[in-house]
Amino acid sequence: MTFKELGLNEQVLEALDYMGFEKATPIQEGAIPFILNGKDLIACAQTGTGKTAAFVLPILHKLTGKKDTSINTLIVVPTRELAIQIEQEIQGLSYFVSVGSIAIYGGGSGQDWEIQKKALKEGTDILVATPGKLLSLLQMGYADFSKFEHLILDEADKMLDMGFTDDLEKIISYLPKKRQTLLFSATMPTKIRTLAEKILVAPEQITLSISKPAAGVSQNVFLCYDNQKNALLKHILDSRPEYTSIIIFTSSKIKVSEIVRDLRKFGFKSQGVSSNLDQEQREEALRGFRSKRTRILVATDVMSRGIDIKEINMVINYDCPRDAEDYVHRIGRTARANTKGEAYTLVNEKDMPKLSRIEQLIEAEIPKNTIPEALGSGPAYNPKSKGSGSPKKKNFRKKPSSNNNQTAKPVSKAN
Repeated sequence: MTFKELGLNEQVLEALDYMGFEKATPIQEGAIPFILNGKDLIACAQTGTGKTAAFVLPILHKLTGKKDTSINTLIVVPTRELAIQIEQEIQGLSYFVSVGSIAIYGGGSGQDWEIQKKALKEGTDILVATPGKLLSLLQMGYADFSKFEHLILDEADKMLDMGFTDDLEKIISYLPKKRQTLLFSATMPTKIRTLAEKILVAPEQITLSISKPAAGVSQNVFLCYDNQKNALLKHILDSRPEYTSIIIFTSSKIKVSEIVRDLRKFGFKSQGVSSNLDQEQREEALRGFRSKRTRILVATDVMSRGIDIKEINMVINYDCPRDAEDYVHRIGRTARANTKGEAYTLVNEKDMPKLSRIEQLIEAEIPKNTIPEALGSGPAYNPKSKGSGSPKKKNFRKKPSSNNNQTAKPVSKAN
């Protein structure tokens, strides 16, 4: 279906045409008519499906011709990166619509604080904000919501996972009860439905089944012990010197800095993105990665939200994702737009049940690769394992000295 068939006005269509967009994605086709008709909405769709435009386009349609600068729409997101990305997308899509927007997030300078405070006091059409920073400004009485109409919660599952439930409820207490509320989430656990029952009125629902990994992604697993992971990283990276854009995902921000430190020792140009960095440092890290000045970016799942970078050659899961859906999100960063890409996941004994759930979700068995001989043996695959991920001594017998200086063989798949 084309955007014109969805009933969007000429100004919005002109912006879409200028950006080269003509046909709507399934989430856009499903959500836009409900939003235009003023319905509350619960939409379950994963990252990369076009969901940002699914809520931004109908809001821009409604704001076309708006005469004042009062706050009309609030979009709440889990991370600064995603807030910045959405606000930039609003600027692009509103090229022919006179709409003002601003991103509000923590970690900026004193000048940023003043700009954000001014925007709240004087009004701007669309606010894109992270919960903590927004709440601190609201508690100071800087916002006027007397003409407010739209609340959008994006990546709602991640916000709840990050512990923002109380903050969201406090933010909503500042808003008029008469409003249109849209909730977008990649997954729909019980806690999301509980929140939806509290804040939405007779909502329409759209659920897109989670996509399988793109056909262009070559998926592989290494079964290993934790203290083999860094050597495996080096092995994988050494085998692909032609790759210029690689993301490594890990489970915690503490590990981000540890992995970056070890990669640099190996001679790999890398940078980490975590909440331990201030906003300028994080933006500089992303700029370096986008421009290919930095070959490898290390990030957590939370920090990866809002990292929209094309032409990523490889994704490496240093830790197996907790949720099977997150695996699809992670490796979906590569092989976009019919390109090719590789994905490797390092799985210890403790995480083998997670790997089993991933294979069930994607309805495919992921090839288990042989660890290079120089690193010793890895654990045997047991999907019901509850192991600690620690090696047994016998797996680390030293190899004859004649092999110690040999270059690891290219990745090979076990029979």
